[in-house]
Amino acid sequence: MLKSIKTAARKVKKLAYWLPLSEQWWAKLDLLKALVQRDLSARYKGSILGNLWPLLNQLSQLLIYTYVFSIVLQVKLSLKGLPTNNLTFGLWLFAGLLPWIAFTGGLFQASGSVVGQPNLVKKVVFPLALLPLVPVLSAFIESTFGLMALIVLVAVSSNTIHSTLWLLPLVWLPQLLLTAGLGYLTAGLTVFLRDVPQTLGVILNLWFYLTPLVYPASVIPQEWRGWVFWLNPLAAIAEVYRDLILVGEVTHWGEWGVATLVSVVGFFGGLWVYRRLRPAFADVL
Repeated sequence: MLKSIKTAARKVKKLAYWLPLSEQWWAKLDLLKALVQRDLSARYKGSILGNLWPLLNQLSQLLIYTYVFSIVLQVKLSLKGLPTNNLTFGLWLFAGLLPWIAFTGGLFQASGSVVGQPNLVKKVVFPLALLPLVPVLSAFIESTFGLMALIVLVAVSSNTIHSTLWLLPLVWLPQLLLTAGLGYLTAGLTVFLRDVPQTLGVILNLWFYLTPLVYPASVIPQEWRGWVFWLNPLAAIAEVYRDLILVGEVTHWGEWGVATLVSVVGFFGGLWVYRRLRPAFADVL
């Protein structure tokens, strides 16, 4: 009887740990919010333009890629409801780059989040699971500046705001889960293998050109196109961004669903690895 009571108590305690409405989770959410706010404030502290820098950085990339692909290489796109000109290609390009910028920025900074905070790691009471989430959420919040600018530009050029915008939170979910999962994985491995951030930079460079961001998916050979979308969740996420913001309809439902499934698996897989490695963080650092 006593054994069964102890077993039930452990199950209840474990369930409370995962429930978002538990007191423990609310305290962690408040702490996470404070850490993200501090991180965003510290990034541009003392600069004149402050938090406008994320938007300027994203717009500079937009101008560079638009110049190279639309003006120099003369790449033209025809999208429903948008004029066929250089601006249309720039909007299409920007819509695909937004999730990529948030993904790479958050992931790269998350990989060094644990080794960069040795004092917090050695505090017994500090929830180390929050460390990789801080840069992931900070990068995502910064990307919303560019998202708002994109929506305004699309509204001006097409004289309409698509009703599909309300579906954006559904595509943010797999984006954040994938970034956080890989962030947990790389953050945990970096404690023991300091070459992980450098290796990650090489992988992300290759990943960028394997994702139809600066070129249309239609130029990918037909026999490879399906593999690119089904195995690369960023390709599906970028295309759904374009569907929702530019076109006003979703044409990649299947790819969207697979990307969500892969992101969920990636999140829990990365979190599992991080938790298995976490007990040794303090000893190594």
